[in-house]
Amino acid sequence: MTRFFSVVLLCLYSALAAAAPATPPVILVLGDSLSAGYGLPRESGWVSLLEQRLKTQGYPHRVVNASISGDTSAGGLSRLPAALEAQRPKIVLIELGANDGLRAQPVKALRGNLEKLVGLSRAAGATPVLFEMRIPSNYGPAYTESFAGVFADTARALKTPLVPFFLAAIAADPQQFQDDGIHPNLAAQPKLLDAVWPTLKPLLAR
Repeated sequence: MTRFFSVVLLCLYSALAAAAPATPPVILVLGDSLSAGYGLPRESGWVSLLEQRLKTQGYPHRVVNASISGDTSAGGLSRLPAALEAQRPKIVLIELGANDGLRAQPVKALRGNLEKLVGLSRAAGATPVLFEMRIPSNYGPAYTESFAGVFADTARALKTPLVPFFLAAIAADPQQFQDDGIHPNLAAQPKLLDAVWPTLKPLLAR
Protein backbone atom coordinates (compact mmCIF):
# COMPACT_ATOMS: atom_id res chain seq x y z
CA MET A 1 0.00 0.00 0.00
CA THR A 2 2.85 2.33 0.87
CA ARG A 3 4.44 1.63 -2.48
CA PHE A 4 1.11 2.31 -4.20
CA PHE A 5 0.80 5.74 -2.60
CA SER A 6 4.42 6.51 -3.48
CA VAL A 7 3.69 5.76 -7.12
CA VAL A 8 0.55 7.91 -7.02
CA LEU A 9 2.46 10.82 -5.46
CA LEU A 10 5.22 10.48 -8.04
CA CYS A 11 2.72 10.56 -10.89
CA LEU A 12 0.97 13.56 -9.36
CA TYR A 13 4.27 15.40 -8.97
CA SER A 14 5.23 14.63 -12.57
CA ALA A 15 1.89 15.90 -13.83
CA LEU A 16 2.18 19.11 -11.87
CA ALA A 17 5.73 19.65 -13.08
CA ALA A 18 4.66 19.12 -16.68
CA ALA A 19 1.78 21.56 -16.27
CA ALA A 20 3.94 24.27 -14.68
CA PRO A 21 4.91 27.03 -17.11
CA ALA A 22 8.53 26.89 -18.26
CA THR A 23 10.80 29.68 -17.08
CA PRO A 24 11.57 31.87 -20.10
CA PRO A 25 15.25 31.98 -21.09
CA VAL A 26 16.94 35.25 -20.23
CA ILE A 27 19.03 37.50 -22.46
CA LEU A 28 21.22 39.71 -20.27
CA VAL A 29 22.45 42.95 -21.83
CA LEU A 30 25.58 44.26 -20.13
CA GLY A 31 26.37 47.59 -21.70
CA ASP A 32 26.93 51.32 -21.37
CA SER A 33 24.87 54.36 -22.42
CA LEU A 34 24.38 52.97 -25.94
CA SER A 35 22.29 50.17 -24.47
CA ALA A 36 20.98 52.00 -21.41
CA GLY A 37 19.02 54.39 -23.65
CA TYR A 38 20.76 57.57 -22.60
CA GLY A 39 18.69 60.67 -23.42
CA LEU A 40 15.77 58.67 -24.81
CA PRO A 41 12.18 58.26 -23.65
CA ARG A 42 11.78 55.40 -21.23
CA GLU A 43 11.57 51.97 -22.84
CA SER A 44 12.43 53.20 -26.33
CA GLY A 45 16.05 52.09 -26.77
CA TRP A 46 17.19 49.22 -28.95
CA VAL A 47 17.12 46.81 -25.98
CA SER A 48 13.42 47.47 -25.45
CA LEU A 49 12.85 47.09 -29.19
CA LEU A 50 14.63 43.73 -28.99
CA GLU A 51 12.18 42.50 -26.37
CA GLN A 52 9.29 43.62 -28.56
CA ARG A 53 10.73 41.84 -31.61
CA LEU A 54 11.25 38.61 -29.70
CA LYS A 55 7.64 38.65 -28.55
CA THR A 56 6.32 39.49 -32.01
CA GLN A 57 8.30 36.68 -33.63
CA GLY A 58 7.29 34.10 -31.07
CA TYR A 59 10.45 33.77 -29.02
CA PRO A 60 9.94 33.14 -25.29
CA HIS A 61 13.01 35.02 -24.12
CA ARG A 62 12.95 37.68 -21.43
CA VAL A 63 15.40 40.58 -21.80
CA VAL A 64 17.15 42.03 -18.75
CA ASN A 65 18.93 45.30 -19.35
CA ALA A 66 21.86 45.65 -16.93
CA SER A 67 23.43 48.56 -18.83
CA ILE A 68 24.72 51.68 -17.08
CA SER A 69 25.63 54.93 -18.80
CA GLY A 70 29.34 55.66 -18.61
CA ASP A 71 30.28 52.10 -17.72
CA THR A 72 33.60 50.56 -18.76
CA SER A 73 34.68 46.98 -19.27
CA ALA A 74 36.11 46.98 -15.74
CA GLY A 75 32.83 48.26 -14.33
CA GLY A 76 30.87 45.63 -16.20
CA LEU A 77 33.24 42.95 -14.99
CA SER A 78 32.64 43.97 -11.37
CA ARG A 79 28.87 43.78 -11.86
CA LEU A 80 28.59 40.64 -13.96
CA PRO A 81 28.91 37.92 -11.27
CA ALA A 82 25.91 39.24 -9.32
CA ALA A 83 23.88 39.65 -12.51
CA LEU A 84 24.67 36.09 -13.60
CA GLU A 85 23.65 34.71 -10.23
CA ALA A 86 20.44 36.71 -10.09
CA GLN A 87 19.28 36.23 -13.69
CA ARG A 88 20.87 32.93 -14.81
CA PRO A 89 20.86 34.04 -18.45
CA LYS A 90 21.17 31.86 -21.52
CA ILE A 91 22.79 34.65 -23.55
CA VAL A 92 24.91 37.61 -22.42
CA LEU A 93 25.27 40.54 -24.81
CA ILE A 94 28.49 42.35 -23.85
CA GLU A 95 28.28 45.90 -25.22
CA LEU A 96 31.23 47.45 -23.40
CA GLY A 97 34.55 49.05 -24.25
CA ALA A 98 33.61 52.36 -25.86
CA ASN A 99 34.23 54.28 -22.65
CA ASP A 100 37.55 52.50 -22.19
CA GLY A 101 38.60 53.90 -25.55
CA LEU A 102 37.27 57.40 -24.94
CA ARG A 103 39.33 57.45 -21.74
CA ALA A 104 42.36 56.08 -23.61
CA GLN A 105 42.63 53.07 -21.32
CA PRO A 106 45.29 50.49 -22.26
CA VAL A 107 44.04 48.11 -24.93
CA LYS A 108 45.76 45.21 -23.15
CA ALA A 109 43.64 45.83 -20.06
CA LEU A 110 40.51 46.04 -22.19
CA ARG A 111 41.27 42.70 -23.79
CA GLY A 112 41.84 41.12 -20.40
CA ASN A 113 38.48 42.38 -19.19
CA LEU A 114 36.71 41.15 -22.32
CA GLU A 115 38.26 37.71 -21.87
CA LYS A 116 37.10 37.58 -18.27
CA LEU A 117 33.58 38.70 -19.21
CA VAL A 118 33.40 35.89 -21.75
CA GLY A 119 34.84 33.37 -19.30
CA LEU A 120 32.44 34.25 -16.50
CA SER A 121 29.45 34.08 -18.83
CA ARG A 122 30.43 30.65 -20.12
CA ALA A 123 31.15 29.35 -16.62
CA ALA A 124 27.58 30.33 -15.71
CA GLY A 125 26.20 28.34 -18.65
CA ALA A 126 25.48 31.34 -20.88
CA THR A 127 26.54 32.10 -24.45
CA PRO A 128 28.50 35.38 -24.52
CA VAL A 129 28.31 37.78 -27.46
CA LEU A 130 30.86 40.58 -27.89
CA PHE A 131 30.06 43.91 -29.53
CA GLU A 132 32.70 45.55 -31.70
CA MET A 133 33.41 49.17 -30.76
CA ARG A 134 35.20 52.02 -32.49
CA ILE A 135 36.51 55.42 -31.36
CA PRO A 136 37.19 58.68 -33.26
CA SER A 137 40.38 58.86 -35.30
CA ASN A 138 41.67 61.85 -33.32
CA TYR A 139 43.04 59.42 -30.74
CA GLY A 140 45.84 58.68 -33.18
CA PRO A 141 46.12 55.86 -35.72
CA ALA A 142 48.12 53.49 -33.52
CA TYR A 143 45.68 53.52 -30.61
CA THR A 144 42.58 53.71 -32.80
CA GLU A 145 43.58 50.68 -34.87
CA SER A 146 44.68 48.68 -31.85
CA PHE A 147 41.43 49.47 -30.07
CA ALA A 148 39.26 48.58 -33.05
CA GLY A 149 41.04 45.27 -33.54
CA VAL A 150 40.83 44.02 -29.97
CA PHE A 151 37.17 43.00 -30.22
CA ALA A 152 37.47 40.86 -33.34
CA ASP A 153 40.78 39.42 -32.12
CA THR A 154 39.26 38.45 -28.79
CA ALA A 155 36.13 37.00 -30.39
CA ARG A 156 38.24 34.98 -32.81
CA ALA A 157 40.59 33.68 -30.12
CA LEU A 158 37.74 32.67 -27.81
CA LYS A 159 35.41 31.52 -30.60
CA THR A 160 32.77 33.97 -29.41
CA PRO A 161 29.97 35.45 -31.56
CA LEU A 162 30.70 39.07 -32.50
CA VAL A 163 28.31 41.86 -33.42
CA PRO A 164 30.19 43.98 -36.00
CA PHE A 165 30.41 47.68 -35.12
CA PHE A 166 26.73 48.26 -34.49
CA LEU A 167 26.86 52.01 -35.08
CA ALA A 168 28.20 51.47 -38.60
CA ALA A 169 24.87 52.21 -40.29
CA ILE A 170 24.52 55.58 -38.56
CA ALA A 171 28.08 56.69 -37.75
CA ALA A 172 28.42 59.01 -40.75
CA ASP A 173 24.98 60.63 -40.39
CA PRO A 174 24.74 63.45 -37.82
CA GLN A 175 20.94 63.31 -38.08
CA GLN A 176 21.00 59.95 -36.29
CA PHE A 177 22.55 61.39 -33.14
CA GLN A 178 21.41 63.51 -30.24
CA ASP A 179 22.67 67.05 -29.80
CA ASP A 180 25.82 65.81 -28.07
CA GLY A 181 26.88 64.10 -31.30
CA ILE A 182 27.71 60.93 -29.37
CA HIS A 183 24.51 59.14 -28.43
CA PRO A 184 22.14 57.74 -31.07
CA ASN A 185 18.71 59.35 -31.11
CA LEU A 186 15.27 57.75 -31.09
CA ALA A 187 15.15 57.29 -34.87
CA ALA A 188 18.44 55.39 -34.82
CA GLN A 189 17.36 52.71 -32.35
CA PRO A 190 15.73 50.33 -34.87
CA LYS A 191 18.94 50.43 -36.91
CA LEU A 192 20.97 49.44 -33.87
CA LEU A 193 18.68 46.48 -33.29
CA ASP A 194 18.96 45.50 -36.95
CA ALA A 195 22.74 45.47 -36.55
CA VAL A 196 22.51 43.12 -33.55
CA TRP A 197 19.84 40.78 -34.87
CA PRO A 198 21.85 38.78 -37.48
CA THR A 199 24.34 37.69 -34.81
CA LEU A 200 21.76 37.07 -32.10
CA LYS A 201 19.03 35.27 -34.06
CA PRO A 202 21.00 32.03 -34.71
CA LEU A 203 21.56 31.73 -30.94
CA LEU A 204 17.84 31.73 -30.16
CA ALA A 205 16.00 28.44 -29.73
CA ARG A 206 12.28 28.60 -30.29
